[in-house]
Amino acid sequence: MKSILMIGMGRFGSHLCMNLSNLNNEIMIVDECEEKLEDLLPHVTSAKIGNCTNVKVLESLGISNFDLCIVCIGNNFQNSLEITSLLKELGAKRVVSKANRDIHAKFLLRNGADEVIFPDRDIAEKLAVSLSSDEIFEYINLTDGYSIYEISPLKEWIGKSILDLNFRAKYHMSIIGIKSGSHTQILPSVDYIFKENEHLMVICHQKDMDKLIQRR
Repeated sequence: MKSILMIGMGRFGSHLCMNLSNLNNEIMIVDECEEKLEDLLPHVTSAKIGNCTNVKVLESLGISNFDLCIVCIGNNFQNSLEITSLLKELGAKRVVSKANRDIHAKFLLRNGADEVIFPDRDIAEKLAVSLSSDEIFEYINLTDGYSIYEISPLKEWIGKSILDLNFRAKYHMSIIGIKSGSHTQILPSVDYIFKENEHLMVICHQKDMDKLIQRR
């Protein structure tokens, strides 16, 4: 559980707030518009109406007391940049800021953001991967071309074990889990035998996943 300050309660901020609340975090929300705060009041520890580009407003929040500060402003980059910078100046332990463009991310990182998120871009990228192939059910981008994919096993794998297939060496993939219905087996042994109607969670490079899809 963390103590979190969220600034800017638009659609993304509201959804993020709800999910953080469901994970039992203590959340304070701030926005200039009172209406944006009302629906979230049952889910947060406290809420405040205010313009966070005003340093006195931020000082009144006790910035250094929060484990995490999230700047969710997406429609006014100048305000987002100013608030991010002020948060760091006031002793914020960790600042995560939302960005819509790469150039915005560069300025945010240079001016106090510890991490920058691109929710619209990330969702679009994830959706594009899953929609482009009926064989990929889930996709999490990692780094340098590597990702976690949720896929169904090839027909030729059914009834054979990971060891039989020499899976890692042949396909350049590592299996981190097997999903069957509501059950997930993490890090299966090399003796695990592939079955129908199950999903594999694998880590691999995109080029190796592309090769696997072409085999289907």
